[in-house]
Amino acid sequence: MKAEFRNHGILKLFLVAIFLFLNNNVGLAQRKSWTDAEFKTALKNAYEKFKDYKEGANANYIPELDKVDPELFGLAIVTTDGKIFTEGNISTEVSIQSISKVFTMAKVIEDSGSDEILEKVGVDATGMVFNSIIAIELNQGKEINPLVNPGAIATTSLINGDTYEEKWNLIKTTFDDFAGRKLNIDQPVYESEAATNQRNQAIAMLLNAYERMYFDPAEATDIYTKQCAIAVNVKDLATMASTFANGGTNPVTKKKVVSYQTVAHVIPVMATAGLYDDSGQWIYNVGLPGKSGVGGGIIAFYPGQFGIAVISPRLDAAGNSVRAQESIKNIVAELGSNPFYVQPRK
Repeated sequence: MKAEFRNHGILKLFLVAIFLFLNNNVGLAQRKSWTDAEFKTALKNAYEKFKDYKEGANANYIPELDKVDPELFGLAIVTTDGKIFTEGNISTEVSIQSISKVFTMAKVIEDSGSDEILEKVGVDATGMVFNSIIAIELNQGKEINPLVNPGAIATTSLINGDTYEEKWNLIKTTFDDFAGRKLNIDQPVYESEAATNQRNQAIAMLLNAYERMYFDPAEATDIYTKQCAIAVNVKDLATMASTFANGGTNPVTKKKVVSYQTVAHVIPVMATAGLYDDSGQWIYNVGLPGKSGVGGGIIAFYPGQFGIAVISPRLDAAGNSVRAQESIKNIVAELGSNPFYVQPRK
């Protein structure tokens, strides 16, 4: 009953969000702009305010993530006209982890259409933790979404390709195009996760029992594990987010990665499930579609304007970076860039 109640609450919030985006966002994107100085100041102020913030702890259930420097703190904004603003540590890489889910989802929608995800995975928030097995059983593998582990593994299995290599190469190329450079695998993280991902393996087998896996479950799980181990820095993440903000075209390289129609289908899933079971609180406080990963990164974007990313490894109980959440919330408030703040028409 609690899960059902939370699901309905998030659904209502989602409907309000879509209404506001459709009725106000295009106009806001045309009316509102920020100067370079405003972006720089907002990043600097957030860095100074939270640089000594020590709430949360590294993800310790993946041994390699527990080794990441907890003091790592980097912030970046990339605008849709290709300007890059950074603060703090911008060169150190972390594994992308669950942030990867939105880009794999986007590629499946781009190549196979929006109905592929809707019918074969689902787009509803589960109201449960990101790796819930109960959520699968309650719905017999249906009505999940690509941003929780079961849905993400099923989504990975839908990537075009007849072999492990073909699917992996397509995922890797897609991520490279979003970031605007060749990304690498954090091999120690991949090996650490592959050795400790028995729950994800069980999830894939359970989905397969309900005929909700579309490729070999063991291989699909390994591809998913490898995509989560792709190494990124904060500028990479902000560029990837800004590619969504720019309607699917990388604003730095100018390469079209996915269509604006694909982005339109990614946004609502990020709004309802991007920060695990705290997604409602995120959209309530920040107003921007976002996605987190247990590697410490969070991305968000303002459609038509900019993408933002923060990396800080200490997580809260839901698996979201504490300092990244607070920083983005602070930046959005300072810029006045919550799209739900709609001025009355005069």
